[in-house]
Formats: sequence, structure tokens, C-alpha cells
Amino acid sequence: MSDAPVPRSGPHQVLVVVYLVFAVAAGARSAVQLATRAGEAPFAYALSAASAVTYVLGWWAIRRAVAGRPAFARVMLWVELAGVLVVGTLSLVERDWFGDQTVWTWYGAYYGLLPLVLPVLGLVWLARTFPRTGTGSRLTG
Repeated sequence: MSDAPVPRSGPHQVLVVVYLVFAVAAGARSAVQLATRAGEAPFAYALSAASAVTYVLGWWAIRRAVAGRPAFARVMLWVELAGVLVVGTLSLVERDWFGDQTVWTWYGAYYGLLPLVLPVLGLVWLARTFPRTGTGSRLTG
């Protein structure tokens, strides 16, 4: 059974706009950093580029979800959340690795923690808009 398209909701439109803004901001930031100061903090700047790619893919996945194809959005939002948690934790534990801030440093603290909250909001929207049906077997006892 495939998920049917849903009308574009307010939460969907907000997610699409915020993901687009983050994709452009993270992409522009990493492009400038890599072009002008790549040697100063290559790990941090590469992570900023990776976050930009994640936001682009998240933006695309959320747009596909509203057309009735939410599977890729579920995957991308979990990947994004894992990235924020891993990079955020590493930025606290291994400060010497970074040399400069990334979008996900300290769980996105320089961006009002929105990088941490954004994938969670997206997952909540997906769960409410495209509830999973119980197609698997259940253990009973």
C-alpha cells in the first residue's frame, strides 16, 4: 500500500522553507570557508559541507513526502538527527578536532539549536501525516 499525496500543510511549507534556508546558508558558508581558509579547519569545513548536502537532501525528501513518498524523508531525517548528535557530541568531547564552528557544533547552538530540533520536528510531521500501518508481525504473549 502506497501513501497517498497529502495537501501541502502549514507545517510542510515551513519545513520546506527552513530546509532550503539551511541548505543555502550551510552551503554558502562551507563554500566560502573551503575556498578561503581550507587549511585552517578542514575537518570542520568538510562537516559544514556535509551538513549542507544533508539539508539539500532533506529539502528534496520532504517535498517528495508530500507527494505521497515519505520513505526517503524518514531515512534522511534520521540521518540528519544522527549527524547532529554525533557532531554535537564530538564538538564537546574532541574540541581539538574542529578548529572552527560548523552548523552542527554543540548541537547547533550557534543557530539557536534549530539544527537539533529541525529533524525532530520533521519526524513528528511525518509520523502525523503518514502514520505507519502495522504490516509486520507482532509478538503476542
